[in-house]
Amino acid sequence: MSSELLAILDHIERERGIKREILIQAVESAMVSAVKKAISAKTAENIRVEIGKEDGKIRAYLDEKEIKSVDFGRIAAQTAKQVIIQKIREAEKDVIFQEFSAKVGVIVSGTVYRFERGNIIVDLLGRAEGLLLKREQSPRDDFRQGQRVRAYVADVRRDTKGPQIILSRTSPLFVKKLFELEVPEIFEGIVEIRSISREAGERTKIGVRSKDEKVDCVGACVGIRGSRVKDIVSELQGEKIDIIRWSDDLREYITAALSPAKITEIRLDQARHRALVIVAEDQLSLAIGKHGQNVRLASKLTTWDLDIRTRTEIVKVKEEAKKARAEMSLEGVGEKLLDALIEAGLDSLEKIENASIEKMTTIKGFGQKKAEKIVAAAKKKRAELEAQAVIDAAARKKREEIEAAQAEKDAAARKKREEIEAAQAEKDAQVLAKQAELDAQAAKDAAAEEGAPNEDDAASAEAAPAQEKKEESEETDESS
Repeated sequence: MSSELLAILDHIERERGIKREILIQAVESAMVSAVKKAISAKTAENIRVEIGKEDGKIRAYLDEKEIKSVDFGRIAAQTAKQVIIQKIREAEKDVIFQEFSAKVGVIVSGTVYRFERGNIIVDLLGRAEGLLLKREQSPRDDFRQGQRVRAYVADVRRDTKGPQIILSRTSPLFVKKLFELEVPEIFEGIVEIRSISREAGERTKIGVRSKDEKVDCVGACVGIRGSRVKDIVSELQGEKIDIIRWSDDLREYITAALSPAKITEIRLDQARHRALVIVAEDQLSLAIGKHGQNVRLASKLTTWDLDIRTRTEIVKVKEEAKKARAEMSLEGVGEKLLDALIEAGLDSLEKIENASIEKMTTIKGFGQKKAEKIVAAAKKKRAELEAQAVIDAAARKKREEIEAAQAEKDAAARKKREEIEAAQAEKDAQVLAKQAELDAQAAKDAAAEEGAPNEDDAASAEAAPAQEKKEESEETDESS
């Protein structure tokens, strides 16, 4: 029995990956419960069971005195069995947790086991089950039961039912790991992925650079005739991938990130970590991309806030800023103080009016009296501007009423003119119709005259046979 126990434990260790020491501890714990039942002990604190690691012999102790013979009953044996099963399951869950915790950040393969409310349960080669949440699935993914699937291990959590292995196919790191698997130069560290941005199912931008001047980083990622990147695109169900050459020159990198749009000029604001990108009118939509996708991905890739503008828009913005600055001109506020107000976020009369005196005094160059004076001046000027706006609105309304009345008058005149023209056209049509009738009657009469026989011709035609008959009679008489 002792050798059989060790053989069973060795078999479980090989099959399930649970260490032998853990299995022995599980059996010892189960035997403690069984001994407690067998000897009807109130507590198991004084009971200890040891299993020989070499011979597999089981020894039980009560108050450090070995129990020579124990008659385990059916209930005690059943208790020991349940404890052993429970301990083995717990140990197996812990083994799976440790195994997959080490695989966080790695791509694993499995097969689709079942579907649960849009989530996919993935069988990870019989070792465990992974959870691919609906939000972690690409919009292009369309799996069927039993189909092979690869995913990125995003997290492993402990749960009452066992380790919960969270998988992802939308993470940018999933694409990064695919490149590491498909491109040996990336795996070996010759080519480095510096940054990556992704909108799952639509497009991914990846910035790469080579540590070896002899190796082209973009060419290595693309492969011969695009073989390497094609395999990745196929795994992503046709998602588009832009491979961009990383550069230390930020302007050059931003230009590449916004390709295929052509960039006219880039102005960097280091303090705000923002770049103003100027493009031609015909390149604006291309730079922004469909629903702003291109500029969003480029912004994430470069980690800079990119503002795409045309020169016309920049001029318009400057004019609006100039107008707003002119409206903010207050008595006793010079250019430097005005710049300080704008820098503090008080870039309108309304904000200055509503600002607290405490906040105003925190701005360099403003004391309490100065702040109070400026707030009062802002209120006064804002009231004046509002009054002027009311006057302008009234004038605009009057002008619109005049324009509407004139438009109505013009419409009535146009309608009258159209009615006169229509009546004249109807009259002309009647005249033409009458003339057409007269012409038709004349043509009819002419045709009738041409078809009627002449009276003289008719008389001649009737007299001709009689004359011929008379001549024949005369000829007959002469012959006689």
